[in-house]
Amino acid sequence: MITVVLNGFKRAHTLEEQYEAIQNQTVDDIEVLFWGNVVGDDAPDFPGKIISKCTSAIANKNLGTWGRFAFALHAKRKYVCVMDDDTIPGTKWFENCLNTMETHRGVLSTRGCIMTEADNMYPFEGSYEAVGWGDPNPEPVRVDMGCHCWFFEKEWLRAYWAEMPPELPMNFGEDTHISFATKKHFGLHTYVPPHPVDDQEMWGSKPETGFKYGEDGNSISESPGGCQRMNSYWNYVRQQGYKTIWEEQNG
Repeated sequence: MITVVLNGFKRAHTLEEQYEAIQNQTVDDIEVLFWGNVVGDDAPDFPGKIISKCTSAIANKNLGTWGRFAFALHAKRKYVCVMDDDTIPGTKWFENCLNTMETHRGVLSTRGCIMTEADNMYPFEGSYEAVGWGDPNPEPVRVDMGCHCWFFEKEWLRAYWAEMPPELPMNFGEDTHISFATKKHFGLHTYVPPHPVDDQEMWGSKPETGFKYGEDGNSISESPGGCQRMNSYWNYVRQQGYKTIWEEQNG
């Protein structure tokens, strides 16, 4: 039913916790792939006991954030969930995604951004409303782009790779790209499933781990020039015709 693609870069210490969270999901038939970006002598020591349980691919150089979406082409299930390495889901997250697909078919993320101005920059530097873990939403909410994990039908990878930019970004833009490509080729939007205050097991990222791992200095947004690089791809998809919810509603 679901193929999960785990990503390994600098947070080797989160892999076992992620794997256990996936094994504890309330749905069955879950295949786990592991995509490891290894960079020279500074490569982290990913736990072998977890890698051996997954269908794993280890790169001997950093192929960036887009490589895992290429690896996802090997998924054998209808649905794919690509996860950042700072994201530990609650036990009902996949159940939540499957239920949301019944009413809001589209790319699903555990956190999303809704632009609130006509001419704004990438969410880290612009004016936006955030929903999802950290900013709970009782019902599904449509967003302009999703973050931290992406739950979608494998078939939609055709759109992801059909809509290639002139130069493949190294470590940014994949979050914006999947929303842009899926909307352009299939007419489908991006949503954040319910993240109710009284049931964090439905959340795609537990707050106690999301803040702990997401603010540990390893995030791209915290790296020098990270937000500027992200903003460059946001500008690119806008130039390709991607319209925000605000623009659709306000002309």
